[in-house]
Amino acid sequence: MPADPKFLRQHYASLSDEALRAINRADLVDAAQSCYDDEVKQRDLASRLRVSPPVEESNEAEPEDTDADEYADDDSEHPDWLEDAAAVYSRADQPGNTRVADDLADARDALEAAGIPCHLDFSEMPEEQDTAPPPTHIWRLLVPGNLNLRATSVLERDIFNQEFEGTWQAHLETLSDAELRQMNPEVVFCGLFDKVERVNRVYEDELARRKLKV
Repeated sequence: MPADPKFLRQHYASLSDEALRAINRADLVDAAQSCYDDEVKQRDLASRLRVSPPVEESNEAEPEDTDADEYADDDSEHPDWLEDAAAVYSRADQPGNTRVADDLADARDALEAAGIPCHLDFSEMPEEQDTAPPPTHIWRLLVPGNLNLRATSVLERDIFNQEFEGTWQAHLETLSDAELRQMNPEVVFCGLFDKVERVNRVYEDELARRKLKV
């Protein structure tokens, strides 16, 4: 039975930007490709996201080197580290939410600027979300598993910390002079300062234990 162009146009028009970009154009028949191309062109999505189709699990051995430089030339659609990847950022796909694509692009750009390889994954979402309409898929930004901590920190520094800085500044502006003097960051965020101290100490102790020099 031939594809119905009217139905296809209505179907593609009903999809969110992210769901539309997740479609593998090569899998479509000629009539569907034409309708798909028209919808993508109309929304100007061609350069918004670089999304690869779902990938089957690979049985290839993972690389042992933990240096991010080892992945520098890995620009394939299905990088060989994907089987052992860690998700460091995710956004639910919801129709009409045009901010999702921009947030994902910002996170991806931050990781790439830091030399961390990443892969954008689009997968079904468990039916446990209490939202209306409930999202059916979720975007996940994946990185090599051994770069998980570094990637998370890069996103904190380049994205989330900027948002926190604005919230912190807005809060301080509401305080009186006396209240402001009591908001010593080392006291208010004592847990954060303690974490940094512990991270450095443990790292230096491990270097000393292995008799390594920085």
